[in-house]
Amino acid sequence: MCDYDTQKDADAYLEEHPDMSRRDFTKLATGASMAMMLPAVANAQSISERDVEIRTPDGVADCHFAYPSNGSHAAVLVWPDILALRPAFREMGRRLAREGYAVLTVNPFYRDARSPVVPLGASFGQPEIRELVLPMARNLNAETHFTDARTFTAWLDEQDEVDTSKGIGTTGYCMGGPMVMRTVAAVPERFAAGGTFHGGGLATGNPDSPHLLIPETRAAMLHCVADNDDQSDPQAKVTLSEAYDVAGIDAEIEVYSGALHGWCAIDSQVYHQQQAERAWSRLLNLFATNLA
Repeated sequence: MCDYDTQKDADAYLEEHPDMSRRDFTKLATGASMAMMLPAVANAQSISERDVEIRTPDGVADCHFAYPSNGSHAAVLVWPDILALRPAFREMGRRLAREGYAVLTVNPFYRDARSPVVPLGASFGQPEIRELVLPMARNLNAETHFTDARTFTAWLDEQDEVDTSKGIGTTGYCMGGPMVMRTVAAVPERFAAGGTFHGGGLATGNPDSPHLLIPETRAAMLHCVADNDDQSDPQAKVTLSEAYDVAGIDAEIEVYSGALHGWCAIDSQVYHQQQAERAWSRLLNLFATNLA
């Protein structure tokens, strides 16, 4: 996940691409600007949205809920990256809702701060932003992932916009990757698919490594791996693949060439639209195949 090494890679990338470093990220970070960046959704559904507050064992989580305006639909639970719930992830949630899903995007740092926890245009490359979000990230652990996953799943299943006859999907970015893997293990009877994008710490030597939970899951999985993450830990994808094979779980694991950690978030300094769109298409295929 985001750390000083991945930030060094991002800084080097920006030095090589000065046009990117000159981008006005504050303007880019507004929802309207981001919506213009993304390709139009074919046969997009009309959507509605609302901010919601969900009571958990540890407090009240502020979240964003976007869904097709008519009918009930398969639900998707979205875990953002280390900069948490913000305009970029609201727009990504809306985009998924236009595809026909009831999408709950959460603020994983609700125990410490309401969203947005960072200013518009903030990046992990700013020392003051790292000092703000890293302590919040360290306050989370495997147990908070499990309790939050169960609470958010129960909330989704209570909503009229959610078709509970269909499986739930979940996605996670950066630190959200382990949250996805623990989510599909926390409520295996409900989660049919999960996708991680530049997720960190998915297969480690720790006793609480997410990959050890794979035998307890049923969800088909997609892992989109950043090129530089793979270079720093090439064994991780092998460990994941072997664990899925043993458990008999369908999983697609791919390293995205030329894509740096963070490439899928549309407000990221290293956003790689071509590779992000390819990852997005794989996610849509995963959900279309498994959430029916």
